[in-house]
Amino acid sequence: MLDHILLGCADLQLGINFLQQSTGLQAAFGGVHPGRGTQNALLSLGQRRYLEIIAPDPQQPGAPDRHGLRKLTEPRLIGWAAHPGSLAEFAARLTREGIAFDGPTPGSRERPGGRLLHWSTLHLKDDAGGLLPFFIEWSAGSPHPSADAPPGCQLLRFEIATPDAAPVAKLAAQLGLQVPISKSRAPRLHAALAGLQGQLSLRS
Repeated sequence: MLDHILLGCADLQLGINFLQQSTGLQAAFGGVHPGRGTQNALLSLGQRRYLEIIAPDPQQPGAPDRHGLRKLTEPRLIGWAAHPGSLAEFAARLTREGIAFDGPTPGSRERPGGRLLHWSTLHLKDDAGGLLPFFIEWSAGSPHPSADAPPGCQLLRFEIATPDAAPVAKLAAQLGLQVPISKSRAPRLHAALAGLQGQLSLRS
């Protein structure tokens, strides 16, 4: 169900350069998120999976910094998205199971060529401190971003680590997520990528 992982940066070009130096691949500018204060660049991770570098948009200086991007001193994982299929059906199932959420909420951004992408998202009220994903459904008329993002990068592994693994694993199973969950001293996300120049480890 993994749709994309989010690599947060204080500056978009810094994030693009970081990935290019580490993987040999240059992420392509994806556009801006109006009203949200962010812009992004993308790398494909294969079919219907991609990596999103997300950073503040300097043209939206007054927008709230929801992810604390401006305070980041180096690129790090700040979250991930999963695609469960129909968000309406998924929301109905969560309601039946007593899992609280917000949404679905529509979103959009304009691609560099002028075409609009449309999607809807659903956010859990309790996402285990950012370890669990938000959920996304792309509109039927919008191509998935992985389709034309620069290829060549592969996701080798994506996992959750937390001191209290049992409740996170239980909720992940309820959500239908098949993601490795291990025990660690501090909660974190971890992704291992392979590019043209070798492997790269990303953490939250």
